[in-house]
Amino acid sequence: MIFQTLDDKRECVGIYAEGNMTFDELPDGLTACWAPVPYLEGKEIEYASLYCEGKTPDQVCPDSLRDDWDECNEKMKAFYRSFMLAQVSLDENCFFDIVPVRFLMKYCELRTKITKHVLEAYEKPKNYDYLFAMTNILTKISHNVLNIELSSLNSTMHHEKTRRFRQKAEKLPKNIKYNLFGTKTGRLTTRKSSFPIMTMNKEFRSVVKPTNSYFLELDFNAAEIRTLLALAGAKQPLEDIHAWNLAQGMGEGVETREDAKKAFFSWLYDEKKKNEKLEQIYKRDDVRNAHFKDGQVTTPFGNTMSTDRHHSLSYLIQGTTAEMVLRQAIKINEFLKDYKSFIAFTIHDSVIIDIYKEETNLVPKLLGLFTDTELGIFKVNASFGDSFGDLKPLTKE
Repeated sequence: MIFQTLDDKRECVGIYAEGNMTFDELPDGLTACWAPVPYLEGKEIEYASLYCEGKTPDQVCPDSLRDDWDECNEKMKAFYRSFMLAQVSLDENCFFDIVPVRFLMKYCELRTKITKHVLEAYEKPKNYDYLFAMTNILTKISHNVLNIELSSLNSTMHHEKTRRFRQKAEKLPKNIKYNLFGTKTGRLTTRKSSFPIMTMNKEFRSVVKPTNSYFLELDFNAAEIRTLLALAGAKQPLEDIHAWNLAQGMGEGVETREDAKKAFFSWLYDEKKKNEKLEQIYKRDDVRNAHFKDGQVTTPFGNTMSTDRHHSLSYLIQGTTAEMVLRQAIKINEFLKDYKSFIAFTIHDSVIIDIYKEETNLVPKLLGLFTDTELGIFKVNASFGDSFGDLKPLTKE
């Protein structure tokens, strides 16, 4: 039974299905809807939005429904404008309580027809299970209200830069809203309506506090380089990757870790640059040729991207790394489902977990889970602290 949700807040359970509305509990027989909401977590539901790479109903509406949908959509926008003018908070009210039932029924019926169209006209993605699991995590994160303490900026308010940030931060949303389909390589981006967790200045990260007691950050050491090493079939070194590269002997003039880092990246994406030792270890050209064919890069996870040869290696490495990191987040989320600790957010190659004070004993297990990837055992840098801006390297003690 195809259905639509009437609100996305956990406390506002509302379902439209087959011309009827149900509230407070989920009816039996639900099979598919447009997109997930928190109260659908744990349910085996097909999400049409995943079939069309995160596009909106408006973007995929068939011509036969276009006029009716446009009319209905304009009315919906008018309702939102009226709520803003009247200062009616959608956070404090269930949407279905403040919109006329007759309109809501028509809107949901059209949305159901668009959902049905997508499920029938679009091919189910080969990586649907991954998209399903990741979308559920991102939905959960988007409904967690960040604990933002601007008072932590008080000691530096004499700086104009701090004052400007505080003024901006006071107006920012307190939720992180990711876009799973925002890049070609699968790296997450944040939406305009999101708290800018991925781009905020590091010196202001201290305003982001855990909801529980501590933040634990699990961050892969040189994730993209280790991904290339894994694709080359080589064993992962336990130490820092740049120090390890230096120890292998990278040629004349490469004497420090920083030298090794610069030399590696200078070589990696420039086919004209040759380094016999690096080619021997990382098999750059062999890896590219194994995964790039007829203008398509295919990652080990089966994800394909259209590109040219010049960009093929970067797409392969970035796409593989991005999905590998998010697959680790899925493992962490599954492990924590019966605990109070939870994934707070993810940034690039790291996952930040909000740790409950009586669950610090879980840290070694979480570290072990994150280290053990589908590409091999990757070195992970773990940090711990009572704010996002005050994370210290975690010692074995």
